Amino acid sequence: VQLQACGGGLVQAGGSLRLSCAASGRTFSSRVMGWFRQAPGKEREFVAAISGSGRYAYYADSIKGRFTISRDNRENTVDLQMNSLKPEDTAVYYCAAHVGGTYFSSYEYDYWGQGTQVTVSS
Repeated sequence: VQLQACGGGLVQAGGSLRLSCAASGRTFSSRVMGWFRQAPGKEREFVAAISGSGRYAYYADSIKGRFTISRDNRENTVDLQMNSLKPEDTAVYYCAAHVGGTYFSSYEYDYWGQGTQVTVSS
């Protein structure tokens, strides 16, 4: 699986951005997909994950109610709609393909996109 993330940018607090991750590979629809983020000087943290069918989604408490993860298995994409953005959401955002185990740990993901920068100004 190869992943390519895009959609980051600079936005004011309270604004919205939509990240998209394009995947190649025939196993995409069977894989849980996740979004993680890493701010400068901090560890990479879980943001959201979505089951292979798209039926189930999981969110970090810090973004619950503001971010929505979705996927289109026909187009091999997984998106992250981010609303009501805060300065503390500033980070590089990565999409990743889950290999097994807990959805919240970055160690359980084996393929990663290159990351896209999101900057939220106050």
